[in-house]
Amino acid sequence: MTDWTGVRDRVLALAAVPGSDKVFGARAHGFALDAPLATTEVADLEAWLDVDLPEDYRSFLLHVGAGGAGPAYGILPVRREGSAGWRWVGELIEEVEPGMFAEKFPGGADPEATVAILAERPVQDDFDDLADLDAAFEAWEERLGEVQYDPRRTAGALCLCDEGCGMVVWLVVTGPERGRMWRDDRCNGTDLHPMRETDGSVSDFASWYLGWLAAAEAACGLDR
Repeated sequence: MTDWTGVRDRVLALAAVPGSDKVFGARAHGFALDAPLATTEVADLEAWLDVDLPEDYRSFLLHVGAGGAGPAYGILPVRREGSAGWRWVGELIEEVEPGMFAEKFPGGADPEATVAILAERPVQDDFDDLADLDAAFEAWEERLGEVQYDPRRTAGALCLCDEGCGMVVWLVVTGPERGRMWRDDRCNGTDLHPMRETDGSVSDFASWYLGWLAAAEAACGLDR
């Protein structure tokens, strides 16, 4: 069980520290947190998702907040939007069908599909006209995007954090990788991959969040 005692107060206190806005992403979230969710709200969220949330994220929602200040540009807040159900609020993710959260997280790329589409990359020597090359390359990029960004690639995961420049972080909620954090660098040509701590251990939500908090406090000259 993750002990979140005092964490909310520690995060909120950073807003009053001179120079804390220099922490990466702080100007976006301002070290503000949404109110924690009630036990009944978390139960409703899990029923809507049809999954049991990893314990550390679940207890974070109950004791720290439903979103706000956190690594990079913060934790996307999760909110109930009437009959539409629950939603992680942010421009970086599209609407997801609720049933996909309960599907097993696939855990990485489909090597065969990726290799096949990469092999079809247009080559300049095959074109006499640069306009034709540009058109072929544009069509190829669209097909590559369809393979790389197939929504089934991130089934069973929650998009929780915007790291900027198209990079995001996911929390896996199903399958063998359940409870682990995965970074999404597909915008840079790097595939989804599990995140690790400085000691090489895999990152779960608690280690990822508390590591950020400790680093933010250190950057602000707050020793613990």
